[in-house]
Amino acid sequence: MSPSPVSPSPVSAATVGRPGAMRGVVIVAGYTLAACFPRRRRLGLLLPAAGALLFGLLVHALDEPAAQGLASVAGPGLFGVILPVGCLVVGDAVLGSEVRSGTLHFTWLSPVGFWTIVAGRFLAGWLVAIGAVAVPCAAAAVVAGAPGEAVPLGVAAGAAAGAYVAVFVLVGATARRAVVWSLTFVVLLERLLGTALSGVAQWCPSWLGRAVYAGLADGAGSLERDGLPQGSAGLVRLAVLSAIALALATWRLRRLRLAGPSGD
Repeated sequence: MSPSPVSPSPVSAATVGRPGAMRGVVIVAGYTLAACFPRRRRLGLLLPAAGALLFGLLVHALDEPAAQGLASVAGPGLFGVILPVGCLVVGDAVLGSEVRSGTLHFTWLSPVGFWTIVAGRFLAGWLVAIGAVAVPCAAAAVVAGAPGEAVPLGVAAGAAAGAYVAVFVLVGATARRAVVWSLTFVVLLERLLGTALSGVAQWCPSWLGRAVYAGLADGAGSLERDGLPQGSAGLVRLAVLSAIALALATWRLRRLRLAGPSGD
């Protein structure tokens, strides 16, 4: 007497063709690196990298010790210009530009969850931002004649870059004119309100990045600001900011309408 056939369980049937969570994140990140950063965009990312090195050279024109001069340049130059501009290009590339062009459909139809899509695209953007922005910022310390500041500056820039990319991914999942709203975040929220109000600066990647650098480097005391977590505490705050932005981006992506090149 032959055994009766066993029907597949609902769990196994639902998971057929769906990769594991971490594997799915890696797959989405790999696709994002291949699809969202063509040669022209990669060449464009050389500009903020070159700008970081130029700010490092500018330290030699200051009548200050190298470490103090680097801090004077890093605040308004590296954290105020290079990081937000470079990360805006990266953050818009991994999601916002794909929503506008309609090519996000390919990821949307893949057998992965929304959180996997957001995490994979964030991971790809963060890796590119580290290579295009954080590493040149660390190299700027060497160019400035303060190689001992390279690691603290690179860590602070890398953490701030991650928070920036997460915020810009959220903007890309929320607004059609992602570049305009991202610039509004940088200029209005960070530059204007963040400069005037410490309560706002506590949730701005640029100001938190400066605070991290001020806490980790011996010669960056001039970047300290009351009310902002310094050093490792600032790294924790940047991680919390990134997690909040990615959670909101996942929630928003679930409600995103995709019907054409502009999503209309």
